[in-house]
Amino acid sequence: MYGTEQADIFELMHKSRGKDYGAEAEEVARRARLRKPDADSLLDVACGTGAHLRYFADLFGHAEGLEMSEPMLALARKRLPARCVVHSGDMRAFRLGRTFDVVTCMFGSIGYAAGTAELEAALRSFAAHLVPGGVVAVDPWWFAETFQDGYVAGHVTQTDGRTVARVSHSARAGDTCVMRVHYLVADARAGARHFAEEHTISLFTREQYETAFTSAGLSVEYVAGLNSGRGLFLGTLLDTAQDQHRPSAH
Repeated sequence: MYGTEQADIFELMHKSRGKDYGAEAEEVARRARLRKPDADSLLDVACGTGAHLRYFADLFGHAEGLEMSEPMLALARKRLPARCVVHSGDMRAFRLGRTFDVVTCMFGSIGYAAGTAELEAALRSFAAHLVPGGVVAVDPWWFAETFQDGYVAGHVTQTDGRTVARVSHSARAGDTCVMRVHYLVADARAGARHFAEEHTISLFTREQYETAFTSAGLSVEYVAGLNSGRGLFLGTLLDTAQDQHRPSAH
């Protein structure tokens, strides 16, 4: 789980490495509207600090977020416009009492589902918050078959009088990736300090993702090449048999 300082520099580090949150949000919105042209409401699950959500809020008439990390939730509420409500909740089991045209889960966050049962529970939760014909867009973590065991990444950035260095190492442990990340942060007031974090992220196969979509009553299409090579899953709600279990429609 991200602490306060990690949450504060998370978006900064990835932007400085070239991640274009705005372009990614526009691509998801474009592809969602190919499937549902009138899509005007969106829920961004595991929205973090709101890096994608702030762009979704400009692309849709109504946008909300869901986040489990309290430090990230606090930053999202501080940074996002007041009209953009962010809820505290777990992607594997939440109920907001309304439905949306589009539900998104970006930047590999779906990988925090521990095992296929939790993955399928998350997709069912997403589907339960869709209007009939609504669209789910999931930016997956690396597949079990494409993960690079032992991958090392490093980056240094400077902004607002602060220098931040980030080094990570990712290794396979069974069906998971264990990613250990070290940060060195320095500024004139506080000096230099080090902190570290560890993430255990599931390495699902493409087939396991597709099974989770279909078991939730969603069609499924995989678009390769997007999101730094991880791709994008898109599903449309086809099974109206779940309607009686859904929150009231908007």
